[in-house]
Amino acid sequence: MYFDLRSIAIFLEVVLLAVITYSVLYGIKLAVLDLGAGAKYNKVLTMAIVALGIIVVIFFIAHLTTFYPEI
Repeated sequence: MYFDLRSIAIFLEVVLLAVITYSVLYGIKLAVLDLGAGAKYNKVLTMAIVALGIIVVIFFIAHLTTFYPEI
């Protein structure tokens, strides 16, 4: 059975970076809400955070698939 170790490593790294990105962006969201943004901006803030998170994860995928060394 053939396993491509490079693909597995890239997948695991993207998952790890996505979890870290989620944690950071959720922390930023909570900080903004604590500073007084109010509940009426919660939905807009959530959509902005999700959009930014998707962009960051796409960047990670593009970067890792391009520059990840051969194993």
